[in-house]
Amino acid sequence: MTNNSKVVLGVAAAAAAGAVIGMMFAPEKGSDIREKLRETANNFASDLLDALQNGRTQYAQVAEEVEDAAQNAKSKVVGKVAEIKDRVETEAGQFANSLKS
Repeated sequence: MTNNSKVVLGVAAAAAAGAVIGMMFAPEKGSDIREKLRETANNFASDLLDALQNGRTQYAQVAEEVEDAAQNAKSKVVGKVAEIKDRVETEAGQFANSLKS
């Protein structure tokens, strides 16, 4: 989980806890308090789902970037190996020809 996600979850949890505590001490009817608690819980759940979705999106982006970087590195290595192989074969052929002469 990224730091941004942790901050969002922390702020949402603190806001929810503050709202619940504030409602518990408010001089209102029980039904009103229960409705506000329900709304607060729904908002918290929505914020949590948003944070999780953002985390998934960020994870997918990072995974794609890592995969692209790995493919690029692989292509470079394969190209370098082919280049070295060709050079070794050329030099081996030249060496073999020099021995024949």
